[in-house]
Amino acid sequence: MADRGNWVLTLSVCSVCLLVVRADIIGHASVGQLFVYELQREIYQNDFENFHYYGSMHNDPMVFKCNKQQFPDLPRWLRFTQRHPYDNGFLYGTPLPEDLGKNIIEIYVTNKRTYETFRDRLILNIGPAVKLLPYQAEFFIGLREIEKVLPYDVQEEIKQDIQMIWGTDRLEYVNITSALDRGGRVPLPLPGHYEGVYVKLGSDQPYSACLLKLQTADHQRECEAGGKFPGECRVCRIPANCVTWCKSSLINSSMPAPPPAPTVGSGVLAWGGEFMPPDSPPDRDFVPDYIVTVIVPFILAILLCLILAYVMCCRREGVQKRDAMTPELQLYHHHTIHDNSSELRTMTGNRNSVPQPLSTLPMFNARTGERAPPEYPSDSVHIPLIMAQQEPNVDTLPRK
Repeated sequence: MADRGNWVLTLSVCSVCLLVVRADIIGHASVGQLFVYELQREIYQNDFENFHYYGSMHNDPMVFKCNKQQFPDLPRWLRFTQRHPYDNGFLYGTPLPEDLGKNIIEIYVTNKRTYETFRDRLILNIGPAVKLLPYQAEFFIGLREIEKVLPYDVQEEIKQDIQMIWGTDRLEYVNITSALDRGGRVPLPLPGHYEGVYVKLGSDQPYSACLLKLQTADHQRECEAGGKFPGECRVCRIPANCVTWCKSSLINSSMPAPPPAPTVGSGVLAWGGEFMPPDSPPDRDFVPDYIVTVIVPFILAILLCLILAYVMCCRREGVQKRDAMTPELQLYHHHTIHDNSSELRTMTGNRNSVPQPLSTLPMFNARTGERAPPEYPSDSVHIPLIMAQQEPNVDTLPRK
């Protein structure tokens, strides 16, 4: 029974651990179409401790940071935006054909109230283009910001207005870009000032008559004069979604030619003859290369060592002088040193018999030569050599 209880306890702990660990988020994107993923604060609120505090739910500020796995930033086609810690974050962008494959995005969430951190992963599988969108148009919405356009509901509202202008419901988002990324100016932090957003949509249906007016010369002259687009093409149920037509443009105006169909063969390869391998290269003699690269440097090194040994051992100056001196010259040199040493000893012994110069005495009279002890106070620390110190060029004799 004890073993059965331990087994049940272990199974319960494992099940709890499996419930705590969150699985990776799987996302899919197609080449040439807009991808948007919203990082919702409410979902990540459960991943932090102290979520429920005395039965109440906290609305904590959170900051998101995203980067590609093992890289400091995001892929070049993907962007992230979050205006305020109390707002949701958005990952958005349009992949290109060279971005096919899997991208692993690391998401770090920081709770600004408790400073706890949570890590999540988003796996993006980018596949080839699903729909061909040869006709594309870009519209500028001046009363919006990028965070207010990325939610799905707002995208649908803008798409419905453009569907009425385009005359078809077969529209897909290609890209959404902030005007700041196009070189626009940062708006003032006042009500009624917005950065503006460029919205690009595509379709396989040709342009309507209203959209074709964007390419006419009359429309360009009206925009230069400060005019507005004709009223029959202005459709916006929400004033914030109204399009600024003078900053809108058409991307493509004709259907591209389809690629040629591949030719179907018989499935049998044509006879190309027997395989003839290429001739082997001729044999090469490496003995001259060995002599030049190994033998010659080795011989030069030996010669240099011999020359250095001869100079260091056989050409020393002391050895030459010692060998050049005859026995008579060596004996004379020895006697010279002995005589000089004896003379120095004699001079040292006679040093005390010579009277000491008067100038070296502590006190003396320059005229009489009489020695006199100093008469300065005993507390004086400086005793001059001459008792009478006087100014130069001063006569000390008494006047008659």
